[in-house]
Amino acid sequence: MLAFDSSPPPPHEENVKAVAHGNESYLALVWRRLRRSWTGMMGLILVGLLLIMAIFADFFAPLDPKATDVGFAPPQVMSIHDKDGNLVWPRVYALADSEELDPVTFQPIVGPDYDNPRVLGFFVKGAEYRLLGLIPADRHFFGSVDGQPVHFLGTDKFGRDVLSRAIVGSRISLMIALTVVFIVTIVGTTVGMVSGYFGGSFDVWVQRFVELVLAFPQLPLYLALTSLIPITAPTNIFLAFVIFVMSALGWAQMSREVRGKTLALARIDYVRAAMAVGATDRRIIFQHILPNVMSHVIVAVTLHIPSVVLLESFLGFLGFAVKPPLISWGLMLQDTANYSVIGTYPWILAPVGFVLVTVFAFNALGDGLRDAVDPY
Repeated sequence: MLAFDSSPPPPHEENVKAVAHGNESYLALVWRRLRRSWTGMMGLILVGLLLIMAIFADFFAPLDPKATDVGFAPPQVMSIHDKDGNLVWPRVYALADSEELDPVTFQPIVGPDYDNPRVLGFFVKGAEYRLLGLIPADRHFFGSVDGQPVHFLGTDKFGRDVLSRAIVGSRISLMIALTVVFIVTIVGTTVGMVSGYFGGSFDVWVQRFVELVLAFPQLPLYLALTSLIPITAPTNIFLAFVIFVMSALGWAQMSREVRGKTLALARIDYVRAAMAVGATDRRIIFQHILPNVMSHVIVAVTLHIPSVVLLESFLGFLGFAVKPPLISWGLMLQDTANYSVIGTYPWILAPVGFVLVTVFAFNALGDGLRDAVDPY
């Protein structure tokens, strides 16, 4: 008669199964921690939507951002009711002069034109453009079905649609921010790792130069350097110079942070073991130290992008960042320089909302990543 052994398996077998079941990569652990942070996930979703909007800006803009109409036209409110109060498909009513006169000024009273509604829809025909700069297209994500202009956020002093200009302006603002942060990350991370790894007199001289860059008063220097480019210079030359100036003054802080991480990592056992077996300095820096500082670099990048967006908006407001015919959020804010204009036409402050959403999105994503990159 056969006998079955019902005793539990040896302890080491249970441990092997548990380890095999719970084996996760570092990226999987970071993603699992990030999903638990609702602010981090909200920031990730908003950042993704902002990037998609910037890439396909011409498609999402309801109108041609350079087309002119009535200057300082107020925003047109969407309605789901007709003139009799019945529920209908979403539409807007353009403002028109009614037959009634104001009893004080004897001017026609301006009100919604209920007899000529502009029905809204998705994937409607509109101004022609080139998708991604290559593919001819005339479809827009939303707008009026009959192709009539609809100003959801009003118009500026030249009659250009504020919403369309803000959507298209996100492309330049985010491009400047991402390019500057990319250059700052490459230069700052490399200088910080090399300085912290070699140490000695080399590190002393490098840090004195870093402190010199950090000691510059940045705002006067920005204004002085950008003023060197003549106003008649091509837009791409001016934009490249602005990116260069922002990058030249922004890498020092990243270098200082990475250097502090490298000083701690250079004394860890696996780095000393690599030195003992004769590994080259280049291999140790880029294959042993760099992967361990990347978690800090990624968080620093997500937190540095909002500061560049704010800086570009501020410089654009002063007229030192982007020149027409390019469009950016900072350039659009030049119309708000007059207080009386803001009080009379407050909708021209709409680009501020885009800046606030962008800053919140990247800050929320950075906070979530900061908690997730150390899953242990």
